Amino acid sequence: MYTMHFPRQVVYGEDSLKNVGEIARQEGTRALLISDQIMEELGNVSVCRQLMEEAGIDVITYLGVESEPTDAYVDEALFICREAACDLIVSIGGGSCIDTAKAVSVVMTNGGFVSDYMNQKTIASNDGLPLIAIPTTGGTGSEATDATVITNKNNGIKMMIKQPALMPKIAIVDPLLTISTPKNTTAAVGIDSLTHALEAYISKRAHPFTDQLARSSFQLIMENLKTAYQDGSNRTARANTMFASMQAGMAFSNASVCLVHGMSRPIGALFHVPHGISNAMLLPVVLEYSKDSCQERLHELASHVYPELKDESPNEGADILVHRILTLCEELNIPNLGSWGIDKEAFEQACPKMAEDALMSGSPANNPKVPAKDEIIDLYQQAFRYQYSSKTT
Repeated sequence: MYTMHFPRQVVYGEDSLKNVGEIARQEGTRALLISDQIMEELGNVSVCRQLMEEAGIDVITYLGVESEPTDAYVDEALFICREAACDLIVSIGGGSCIDTAKAVSVVMTNGGFVSDYMNQKTIASNDGLPLIAIPTTGGTGSEATDATVITNKNNGIKMMIKQPALMPKIAIVDPLLTISTPKNTTAAVGIDSLTHALEAYISKRAHPFTDQLARSSFQLIMENLKTAYQDGSNRTARANTMFASMQAGMAFSNASVCLVHGMSRPIGALFHVPHGISNAMLLPVVLEYSKDSCQERLHELASHVYPELKDESPNEGADILVHRILTLCEELNIPNLGSWGIDKEAFEQACPKMAEDALMSGSPANNPKVPAKDEIIDLYQQAFRYQYSSKTT
């Protein structure tokens, strides 16, 4: 038996942001708008605020989110939300803004601190404040997942918290909001989506429903991400990658992610590498490590995206798919950990802690091949020096 969790309502399509006022009015009267300075500078915050105010909603803003979300952002936004007695949360921005909003929504109605919810220590018994999630990067899929990733600043651990109450009530997915996304961000969030789809498909917890979502998402990304990266104004490519991101979010939220994500979070927490980029840095070595344990699944995925590969052996089909994924990463100019600027000695010293944190997250246990701590350390070290070009030419 399988259970699927989605937002109660998804509003998708160009100019769907225009509906935010009417939608918000059905959920509350006083909204906390969580976003960041980039969204403010682009005008998205003011547009969202104006649409809600025209619908009779009082709007209070929190724009303190910077890069990867931390428990400090959650605490700051919670304070504002309580002081203003908000009964609704709206978040417009990338995954960091939406993840922060999810945590605020749940802690607001269930109490405690966001760290209390790590590893199911506290289970949210109450629904969170109604949350309207409006993604702008077309990558993380956070608008359609019941998970949030928040860095605990005291111990440097990225807390992966997954509970039904974290699912946004409503997602407004407007592809036009992604047009302004810079190339490097397009690459990062696009590979994040690709990894969501891929890991959802090879996860031990995958099932027929998530398979459909993962296959569709993976195909759309492979067919459109390079175009979106090279020509950000291409509305078709932007729409397809954003739709794929949402599908991938739905897929992994119900099937879980695996080893790449488990290893990626500690890199972000300790070395502040954007999540999508660290996924891409890890993807080749983790694929090579896992490939023999999921050849059939990789061949199935390859045959769906590239029908000409159906007659290949599972081993050959898996190899070709991995090669094409790595070629895409190279075309998107994905660096390795060393060239990102991380100090080698500091990285090697951190490897044991990162391996422990990765295993503690639970995600590696869903991988087709489950590594021991020493194997994860070795994979980190391989990823530090990996060169895409040596494998794709």
